[in-house]
Amino acid sequence: MSEASTARIRKVFPALKRTISNREVAYFDGPGGTQVPEPVVNAMADYLYNHNANTHWEYPASRETDEMLAHARMTFSAFLNCRPDEVVFGANMTTMTFRIARALGRRWKAGDQLLVTELDHHGNIDPWRALADDFGIVVKTVKMIPETGQLDWDHFESLMSAEVRLVAVGAASNALGTISDVKRAVTLAHDAGALAFVDGVHYAPHYLPNVQALDADFFACSPYKFYGPHLGVVFGKHDLMQSLEFKGLVPQSHDMPERPETGTLNHEGIVGAAAAVEWLGSLAQGDELRSRLETAYQELDERSTELFKKMWAGLSGISGVTLYGPEPGLPRTSTVGFTVNGVSATEVNRRLAEHAIFASHGDFYAYTVVERLGLLPEGLVRAGLAAYTNDEEVTRLLDAVAEIAG
Repeated sequence: MSEASTARIRKVFPALKRTISNREVAYFDGPGGTQVPEPVVNAMADYLYNHNANTHWEYPASRETDEMLAHARMTFSAFLNCRPDEVVFGANMTTMTFRIARALGRRWKAGDQLLVTELDHHGNIDPWRALADDFGIVVKTVKMIPETGQLDWDHFESLMSAEVRLVAVGAASNALGTISDVKRAVTLAHDAGALAFVDGVHYAPHYLPNVQALDADFFACSPYKFYGPHLGVVFGKHDLMQSLEFKGLVPQSHDMPERPETGTLNHEGIVGAAAAVEWLGSLAQGDELRSRLETAYQELDERSTELFKKMWAGLSGISGVTLYGPEPGLPRTSTVGFTVNGVSATEVNRRLAEHAIFASHGDFYAYTVVERLGLLPEGLVRAGLAAYTNDEEVTRLLDAVAEIAG
């Protein structure tokens, strides 16, 4: 994607006009939540101003709300490559994972096993660990290799057995950017007669999900990581989700996709999330949303790959800076975790902010990753590229880190 295209993208992000000490802010905090383009905010405002109502009532605003929510499910069915009635909305990925874990736990027995990984965000670890206390489920953990930031596949395979009921694995590490071979994990799970729950929160902003090709039983993502509002979206195979016992109110629908959803949903957030997907699709030409998304993602990836090479090489060349995770060329996202010798992650972030550079620091709820790296309690500094990141901003980041490390 050309710099001219990047300039056009940047024009629809009002946040990029924010300044500190007369310098425009450069946002590298996208792995924790990207900025939001005008079309998304406009869609949410239009809903609240002109269509705001609860669902399933016989008057125009209510029918319009029903239609807009149905449209959002259609939009995410194109995004995920699934059926619209396999798209479930909720507050966030963690809350929804807890809910699905509870429903699954009711059908398992004490002594049944689950696998989680050290590389994952704890949103895909702790909901499953909670089943050990509540149902006597045995939770085993696949190790990561600290030196590479990758899963230990020999250990993974050694833990698989007929007693395993579910494998919970992340498609990409939000701390290190590592992309794991999730298809391999899903195949291992299914070959053992187990289910597979994939955390795609950090993956979906960088690579277009395809749940049909992946064959995962569940796939979770968060639209606020790809230019939408705070919300969670989960794909679940229809018949499996329909078979689970979700506790809810007696009068609510017990059919998919509303079966796992409780109460009044965040309608404006759902509308905004769909608008974010449609905005991504608008970056490419074509008749079908899915094909436009495929082209847009490919172009964004090609551009971010080049920018990331510059960021990685630049940071690698700064004395006292240590990088974590796979090198460019290996499966990864355009997100880097790093430390500066003698300067805490908190202090690095504070000083970056003085340069009008927003990054993130800590453990990012990937607590076990940071623990295995020996970086507790301070954690890492994390910088990620987004659709609006340009070459000049990467240069500014590198110059600022060099000054801090110097």
